[in-house]
Amino acid sequence: MSNSLDTIAPLREFIVGMTKLVTQESEEKNLITKGSELLKPLIQSDTWLPEFCSIPNPEFYQQFLLHADPLGRFSVVSFVWGPGQKTPIHDHCIWGLIGMLRGIEKGQRYQRLPTGELMVDGPETVLRPGEIEVVSPTIGDIHVVSNAVPDKTSISIHVYGANIGAVKRHTYDPVTGSPKNFVSGYSSKQVPNLWDRSAEIRASL
Repeated sequence: MSNSLDTIAPLREFIVGMTKLVTQESEEKNLITKGSELLKPLIQSDTWLPEFCSIPNPEFYQQFLLHADPLGRFSVVSFVWGPGQKTPIHDHCIWGLIGMLRGIEKGQRYQRLPTGELMVDGPETVLRPGEIEVVSPTIGDIHVVSNAVPDKTSISIHVYGANIGAVKRHTYDPVTGSPKNFVSGYSSKQVPNLWDRSAEIRASL
């Protein structure tokens, strides 16, 4: 349990756990199952999230990098949605976990037919705080996501099996299903300082 001098400890502990996991496991199924177990405690509270990683943009959703594994094995991102904001229809090309931290998200999955057209895949999903959704090319990777709260910000924590900001992915035309390449990047040039524990140590002197 972290104290008031080490509020970011839950994120650091999650990253340590994920680093151990990707070192020990290579099977996607195990990474998804065990990664979800690690993510669930992190999204029970939002007090650890740095303020600058929670600020919406009035025009489009934000993607704040929280951590990227130096070997490219996973990344952790804070997605911040202002009222009414949504993604285009898109894919990820790698496995991913979406953990709801604050607010509510709606999502709709799609399948791409052999003709190239998109078909709705199942009912619309609703993700509430503490809940986790999984995406992957092997289980379903194309969807559209939106903020389900009309007048407030929603925030979800995403974990991907690569440095997601540098992955070549696709958006899809909703009528024709035609794909278009894109690379998302990130919304901020800074990342949280996970490793400065000096205040905690000084307090113990």
